[in-house]
Amino acid sequence: MNAQAIAQVLTSGLLIGLMYALIAAGLSLIFGLMDVVNFAHGEFLMMGMYITFGLFVGMDLDPVLAVPIVGSALFMAGVLVYLLLVRYAMRAKANVGMVQIFSTFGLGTLMQGLAQYFLTPDYRQVSGGWLANQTVELGGVFLPLPQIAGAAVSLLAFGGLYLLMSRTDFGRALEATREDQGAVALVGIDRNRVFALGWGLGLALVGVAGAMLANFYYIHPQVGGAFSGIAYVVVALGGFGSVFGALVGGVVVGLVEATTTLVLPASMKTVGVYVLYLLVVVLRPSGLFGKL
Repeated sequence: MNAQAIAQVLTSGLLIGLMYALIAAGLSLIFGLMDVVNFAHGEFLMMGMYITFGLFVGMDLDPVLAVPIVGSALFMAGVLVYLLLVRYAMRAKANVGMVQIFSTFGLGTLMQGLAQYFLTPDYRQVSGGWLANQTVELGGVFLPLPQIAGAAVSLLAFGGLYLLMSRTDFGRALEATREDQGAVALVGIDRNRVFALGWGLGLALVGVAGAMLANFYYIHPQVGGAFSGIAYVVVALGGFGSVFGALVGGVVVGLVEATTTLVLPASMKTVGVYVLYLLVVVLRPSGLFGKL
């Protein structure tokens, strides 16, 4: 394998790694805020992809233009999930952690079942969009335009998230609530409101990822499973609760996955990712970064 082929593989790994980072960002945000792992995260990614597909088929709206609509829809879904399910799970008198786990796991199972029943298990795809079948050549390396656009949107999302977290009252309220949930009530911060908006923001991020992913990936009821597994590895690598650790973790996972294909068949590309996960768990359980 020559240098050009290696550059092709690694650049592709970088692009998909940025998508992994965006998918994982909401998962890490919710955990850092509330110590709750959302086991329905992959199903919300699936939901975002189906909404994008529906807008494309029903309104001829390109996935790129659908991004703000899908993000807004998932934001509202996140607020509702917190208000109608998660906040009650957090009030459990015993085995709080297990109640939270099974609440979100059950929600994910329900969402997947409903998608199979109403939308059928058939594979669907967005075909004929603005970015479809277009590539860009850089020094002999051919890169699909949908992946480039997805990576660019991921970087923009992280840039917007940084500004939100560092320059707004809401961002400071998120940080304060994460640090001490009890003390924030003394300064007039409504913890439940922050939690609801945090869930909304976390699911909005995965909705944006789903809209961009629909440009180049098949859509079906189980699509979220593989990506949620990768997202957990990204969160573990970056550090549970570290949103911007997810950015670094996503890139590393994407590059490891791509490098694995240089030595193993493409069908075994996730082997390197899960080996990395085991190494992180054993050698540095806190991940690269340990805070929001």
